[in-house]
Amino acid sequence: LQLVESGGGSVEPGGSLTLSCVVSGRTAGEPVIGWFRQRPGEERVGISCISTGSGRTFTAESMEGRFSISRDTVENTVYLHMNSLKPEDTGVYYCAAGPFYGTPMFESHYNIWGQGTQVTVST
Repeated sequence: LQLVESGGGSVEPGGSLTLSCVVSGRTAGEPVIGWFRQRPGEERVGISCISTGSGRTFTAESMEGRFSISRDTVENTVYLHMNSLKPEDTGVYYCAAGPFYGTPMFESHYNIWGQGTQVTVST
């Protein structure tokens, strides 16, 4: 399984961005695809995930209302929709795949990672 993120960039506070994660290849079972954020000097934090089997989604409570996840099963793409962006949302955003749907999201639950895409929120 391979994951390729795109859609990062620079945006002003209050703006919106949608990140894309193209999922290709095969893996056993129906993996969970999650989005993580890593701020400079900090560990990765789980934002939102979706089960490719059931379509069930989870978004971290601190980000509910601003961030959401969706998928396009035809394009094999998972999206992270980000609204009302704040400077503290700046960081590298990673798409990851793991075998289990678990909440809250732990980095150790995911074993395949994309290369990350930079998001910068500033004036």
